[in-house]
Amino acid sequence: MRLITLISGLLTLVATVTAQDETGDHPNWPRWCGKVYESGYPSFEPGGHTTAPPDNGSTYLYVQFKPRYSIYLDGETTASFVVNAALSPWYGGAWTNSTTDGTATQPFTDLVFSINVAGNNTPLVKSSISINETGIEFEFDLSAFEPSLTPYDVVLSGSSVYEDHIDTAASSFLYLPDNPSGSATKIDNLNGGLLFKNAATNNSFVPLLPYGYYGWYNGSTVPAEADAFVHEYTSNGEGLNAIIALANYTDTNPVYDSMDEFGLHYMFDLRSSYKNLTETETRVNTIKGRSSLFAYWTADEPDGQQVPFNTTPAAQSLIHTLDPYHPVAITLNCQDFYFGAYAAGGDILMADPYPIGTSYALSKWGTTCNATLGDCGCDNCAGTVQDVPSRLDDLAMYESWLGRWPLPRFFNPQVFHGEDYWARDPTPGEARVMNALAFSRGATGIFGWTWPSSDVLFATHSEMAAVVTASPVREFLLGGKAEPLTVEGTELLDAAYWVQGERMMVSVVNGGYVDVNSTLAVELPVAATGFEAVPFGGLSWRLVSGRLTVDRLPAMSSSFIILGLEVTG
Repeated sequence: MRLITLISGLLTLVATVTAQDETGDHPNWPRWCGKVYESGYPSFEPGGHTTAPPDNGSTYLYVQFKPRYSIYLDGETTASFVVNAALSPWYGGAWTNSTTDGTATQPFTDLVFSINVAGNNTPLVKSSISINETGIEFEFDLSAFEPSLTPYDVVLSGSSVYEDHIDTAASSFLYLPDNPSGSATKIDNLNGGLLFKNAATNNSFVPLLPYGYYGWYNGSTVPAEADAFVHEYTSNGEGLNAIIALANYTDTNPVYDSMDEFGLHYMFDLRSSYKNLTETETRVNTIKGRSSLFAYWTADEPDGQQVPFNTTPAAQSLIHTLDPYHPVAITLNCQDFYFGAYAAGGDILMADPYPIGTSYALSKWGTTCNATLGDCGCDNCAGTVQDVPSRLDDLAMYESWLGRWPLPRFFNPQVFHGEDYWARDPTPGEARVMNALAFSRGATGIFGWTWPSSDVLFATHSEMAAVVTASPVREFLLGGKAEPLTVEGTELLDAAYWVQGERMMVSVVNGGYVDVNSTLAVELPVAATGFEAVPFGGLSWRLVSGRLTVDRLPAMSSSFIILGLEVTG
């Protein structure tokens, strides 16, 4: 009888899971990323997968546009929109490569468009864009606008030259009163980076590639101890220009005064309060005027914990209302568990795959780890450095499938071990390679979990920080999109490039544990005129017959190489 009752109860629970909807409500089992992870519970398909929309064989013209920057401030006279006219198998209006006025026919190669404030017939922009062209910037005049805390709604109306194909899209832009006594952060909606300004930048926006740690502060209210914390972090960690301070917030916590004094950019930790909007409001109102604040961090792995879907968007919306000058970041842990719902609560997406030293044969919970069972510290990972680019590629793919404008992505590297998940720290080579692979996938910020960490990894982390947060590497990483390069040889070689004017930076990574002992040649996408620098990696790269070559590529190595380009025209 007891066995029958147990089986009946178990079937009821399984039926509950099978019938669950997308509200974030789940049976009260120990679960992570939707999967049961303790032994004794049944394995089942967790659901929540992001999939490509059905392709019915048609081609669509998918028109999107955004302001170049997330905010503009009083005193700025010019702004711009970024317009995409992409061909898509899923989104937009049906497209054929012809346009006609009834008598004449010609190829439909350009979208003629205007952008207007909603309800106003005077165009801010009137221009055209080639079909299947994306990321094109069009300026407009801000002088006719009054600064406001309310966004200006704008509409794009486009057509073929004969107006037999009509497309519309909607967006908005923020033109805010200036805040010279505090700080402000812009998101670059074209390239995914940040710009930051405060009194120390003469209230001019400058590029910011935030690079640092989640840092544990002991909560001491002694100002000298707070100063010592920040001084140790910034003076010993050359190039560490930002921190997510894991510090309980009270009006008497001096660590925020110290970070402001030392000019250490920080993301304010709201993970313990974002579910309580009253508490969130109190904390935001107390911190929002500080000079080194650059963003807020609300949810830490809400997808892993199955937080109700509306929680992070509610906190984000409140923060935007209270403080429109700083964006909101969230950390996603799962490879793909209701990505669309959880990503909706952030302006910046942080990803934290921690693959090194994991055991997938048997977790600390007594379970194996696979697509439907177990929690081994890195969701659906292989346990190699390649899990980092794989995870970031996945996030970009999901955004594409959902038809969304891509958000900035930060990488949270593993610079620790323990918790019975991770048997060892990453090696210095693994740490450098994981970060380099993240940059080649478009990451524009780095925050390692956690500081204090080992002296070796702190030195390794700082070594790369000193290079990527400074010119000229910073401008490459923030000023354009990484494009992949094909490298012949082992599949564990990875290469990408960025172009800025008459220069190109190339990243080459050996993500394997075996040296490449023969000459490696990288074919370049454009003709290079010569070497400028090897700012990171220390290898003897050469330019030979238009190819980038090196005699030997050590295991777990990463390089940045800057080249001059031929000037045309």
